[in-house]
Amino acid sequence: MRQSASTARWEPGQADEGPAPRFWSVRRVPAGLVAAALLGGSGLLLYDIVSVRADRPAAAWRREVADALASRPLDDAWVVAGAALAMALGVCLVVLATTPGLRRLLPMRQDSELMRAGIERAAAAVVLRDRALEVSGVRSVRVAVGRRRIRVAAEAHFRELDVVRTDLEAVLGDGIDELGLARRPALAVHVRRPAKR
Repeated sequence: MRQSASTARWEPGQADEGPAPRFWSVRRVPAGLVAAALLGGSGLLLYDIVSVRADRPAAAWRREVADALASRPLDDAWVVAGAALAMALGVCLVVLATTPGLRRLLPMRQDSELMRAGIERAAAAVVLRDRALEVSGVRSVRVAVGRRRIRVAAEAHFRELDVVRTDLEAVLGDGIDELGLARRPALAVHVRRPAKR
């Protein structure tokens, strides 16, 4: 037998687990860019309006934009392209405002209302990989931690593959419990023999 795989031992969503809201990203860069663009645009427009109120002629750029908007039909390629760009930017901003972000953080169990904890997926993968390497017969391990599933690919150079897989499932199950995640991800373990050289 050259490989052994299992995905049936652990399933996500245990009954005793409460809600696990994800962490929200601050998103300072998009907010700063939007604020700077709005500040610059409104400052230029306000300066031009004040200069017109002071009996000076309107700025050349404002006259050109007003003439172009008044003379171009709505089905003009530039008008359609500008509208599509504005719509795409608006959709991006709405998506950024309504999605949590910080996908690399997994929420941990919340024992207190005053504090929330999380662990990075990469750190969880390192912890589980180190636990898996302690299993007898395991030569190398790759661990990929997702939000809903943990995938483990191991190479075993001795012992039966089913025995190694069973030991890995037990050790990794304990490791997942010790991580203290608010929502336990499913565990998929795949064990194979190393390639012959």
